Amino acid sequence: MKETMDWREYIEVDPNICHGKACIVGTRVLVSVVLDNLASGASAEEIVKSYPSVSREAVQASIGYAAELASERVVGLRR
Repeated sequence: MKETMDWREYIEVDPNICHGKACIVGTRVLVSVVLDNLASGASAEEIVKSYPSVSREAVQASIGYAAELASERVVGLRR
């Protein structure tokens, strides 16, 4: 099994940066922007090209961050 990346190395939440929303360390690129791009079908390479301050590892860390949030919170789904 592949060792999991520690997303905390790539993502920060600071009330003085981006109004406290999760963003990529050292940037003002929101994790939600990275995830929205992925959800729209963009590849990690396309995201890195569009946001040069974001690394491929930061994109992967964004997915890990979202996965951890999803495991911590239950959201009601419509049937």
